[in-house]
Amino acid sequence: MKQRIWVILISVFIVSLVAALTMGRYAIGIPDICGMVLDRVGLTGFLPSPSGEMSMVFWNVRIPRVIMAFAVGAGISVAGVVFQAIFRNPLASPDILGVSGGAAFGAALSIVFLTEASLGIQGFAFGFGILAVVITYFLAARSRDTSASVLVISGIVVWALSQSGLSLLEYLADPYDQLAKIMFWTMGSFQTSTWAKVAATLPIIIVGTLLLAVFSWRLNIMTQDERQILSLGVNVRKWRIIYITLSTLIVASAVSTVGDIKWVGLIMPHIARYLVGTEHKRLVPVSVFLGGSFMLLMDTLARTATTSEIPISILTSIVGAPFLGFLVLSRKGGVSKNDA
Repeated sequence: MKQRIWVILISVFIVSLVAALTMGRYAIGIPDICGMVLDRVGLTGFLPSPSGEMSMVFWNVRIPRVIMAFAVGAGISVAGVVFQAIFRNPLASPDILGVSGGAAFGAALSIVFLTEASLGIQGFAFGFGILAVVITYFLAARSRDTSASVLVISGIVVWALSQSGLSLLEYLADPYDQLAKIMFWTMGSFQTSTWAKVAATLPIIIVGTLLLAVFSWRLNIMTQDERQILSLGVNVRKWRIIYITLSTLIVASAVSTVGDIKWVGLIMPHIARYLVGTEHKRLVPVSVFLGGSFMLLMDTLARTATTSEIPISILTSIVGAPFLGFLVLSRKGGVSKNDA
């Protein structure tokens, strides 16, 4: 059964990768891709060399975008697995602590008052995303209640404040230029993916995901009741901070680069759990392939479905909202601990 699931996952990944590399306004055939790869490694003459324009599109536009889409989808999916485990809530998502709201506010602040340069927006989005989680944890630490629910409530407070600030900035923004940029950024897009952004984002996502995979076995313990966890001698507070920090870095890095990506961190962990169960040693790697492949497919659809590119969160919401409805309707008698 495990081998069958992995065959399916790898097959879906290959199909989504080939679609992402070949489809678009500038169609690139598989023989052309093989020819460009052979040329890049110095093996010329085996296949006809594609044009210089095609090579430029493939190496400088298509490849960075494909890498970014897979990495962002994989990272947000793994973060979703972690948040649903530590909060013991199957409806928890990576932006539950306000990281997405904080990043959106930071990006809008940069666009309206500071700089509209891509790196400036990315830096402010990342910084304010991290700051939002720090404030969330500070608020929760001031409470006498140490349960995960206090963190959730604090995150909602910070998210609400971030959304209020974002609405104010949208009101103040130039409606002919700045407002459109803010709206497009908050809906997410891989349109501006470059090798520089890949270099800035990919290491954080890879390192964070690998560390979460290494510590994934302890997530099984974190899904238990808090008293049971303490009886096992596990420092709940310390491990919660570790998991939240790693997940926040992944999500903040992803969101600050491509904008707000909705639903992926909610629905992918559920599909992974349906395929391999609740053992987190299996859940994390499966979520990597599911999230990455899903994002590749959504991004390919976003840039090929119409003459103009569709913001990615519109497509993920079209898929995610019905899935959430199905999840609610399919539940009988509440949520079990194993679902968290």
